[in-house]
Amino acid sequence: MKLLSIAVPCYNSQDYMEKCVTSLLAGGDEVEILVVDDGSSDRTPEIADRLEREHPGIVRAIHQPNKGHGGAVNTGIENATGRYFKVVDSDDKVKASAYKIILDILRKFSEREDDDTLDLLISNFVYDKEGASHHKVMEYRKVLPKDRIFSWDETGRFKKGQYILMHSVIYRTQVLKDCGLKLPEHCFYVDNIYVFDPMPYVKNIYYADVNFYYYFIGRDDQSVNQEVMIRRLDQQARVNRIMIDYFSDSLRSGLIEKKSRLFKYMYNYLEIITTITSVMAICSGEKDKMDIMDEVWNYLRDKDAQLYRKIRSGVFGIALHLPGKGGKAVVKACYKVAQGIFGFN
Repeated sequence: MKLLSIAVPCYNSQDYMEKCVTSLLAGGDEVEILVVDDGSSDRTPEIADRLEREHPGIVRAIHQPNKGHGGAVNTGIENATGRYFKVVDSDDKVKASAYKIILDILRKFSEREDDDTLDLLISNFVYDKEGASHHKVMEYRKVLPKDRIFSWDETGRFKKGQYILMHSVIYRTQVLKDCGLKLPEHCFYVDNIYVFDPMPYVKNIYYADVNFYYYFIGRDDQSVNQEVMIRRLDQQARVNRIMIDYFSDSLRSGLIEKKSRLFKYMYNYLEIITTITSVMAICSGEKDKMDIMDEVWNYLRDKDAQLYRKIRSGVFGIALHLPGKGGKAVVKACYKVAQGIFGFN
């Protein structure tokens, strides 16, 4: 069994995928790199096959019809042989010195089957924004214990704009299988589900305060570009509704306990996703986008009236429904928070 499986979803990634894979090769033969060619029409399949030939036993090229980012991640999980699993997007990279520390930690816990089995490793990530002189780091020093195993009950209070995103996490592969994670195909923004659904199944967490993942921002076609987000608001709303269903159903089944630290964290995450959906609709100024926003709020109300009242009466819920210039000013403030979380332009 490999120590770590890394899935690299690739769709028409010929211009940057090799740089990404090269950064991952520093892990050596303890790591398998699953290059998932998601129905690309450029030279991506050719590059993936060449990388597999050049690095046998480490790089595996997997070709599939186009299924979207979620479908590529699903394929990565299905083909993973590593004890731990991570997703690295094809335009991103990892830092070699932090990579070594990460692998040392995973190796330390790799054979344990006792109460200290590691379910989730969290590290920092860097917003590698093109043209920026200073790169923002998403870190968790004041909210998570460092360099030891801990549970949700030992976590501190996350600030607005401070969330555990896909770039931060390495799961024990079995956790993803135990929770039955299956991301929607042909849909953007499913990385939110990836860091949401498994959390109730995570018991033991470890935080490594190292800047491991470099998240590239700057391409005009990126899914987190504001104009792109507005254009794809229907897909953001789809993810939003899926998260509403999961959170509400998990509360009713007892998978998530009310008043627990896990509940507070997941509630706040759902609140910010609903806020982002609404902010993008308001920023668009388009009636059809405002209709999508209303549909999400109505869906929340019909699904779980108590959860709806809680989110609707919160700071963001009130702000998003304020009329006039004052309302728009508050929406701009919400927008800045959302920018900090997802890094869109």
